[in-house]
Amino acid sequence: MMSPDLKPGIRFEWKYIVPERATVPNLYHDTVFCRDMPDVLATGYLVGMMELACTQGIMAYVDWPREQSVGTLVSFSHLAATPAGMQLTVKGEVTEVEGRRVRFRVEAWDEVEKISEGMHERHVILAEKFKTKMISKQAGMFT
Repeated sequence: MMSPDLKPGIRFEWKYIVPERATVPNLYHDTVFCRDMPDVLATGYLVGMMELACTQGIMAYVDWPREQSVGTLVSFSHLAATPAGMQLTVKGEVTEVEGRRVRFRVEAWDEVEKISEGMHERHVILAEKFKTKMISKQAGMFT
């Protein structure tokens, strides 16, 4: 059960080394024109890192793994390019908790500068109930 201690003001930090697979040409290797794009951290991968940092940041406040969270809103600026091999530091803060909805202010830094800032929203879910719903949804696709 979500802890009543999950409330605004909780701060967290998460570090991650940017892998080669996270660069634009590697992440989108099956799209021909992307192979010629700059070999830097893809925005899509950066968004994922921001989401994972928020997930990890509230993990101690939910009954993990019975309760998990899913992203429902992202609004990030990608301010600077980062090559593979650099360490990202994602810093976040819970800004709002309403029922199972949790909002965050998040920023990311590489070893030189701030590369992203914005807000994110997640909803705490019951993993088994969510899985059952997805199985039903998938079954409906094939009938």
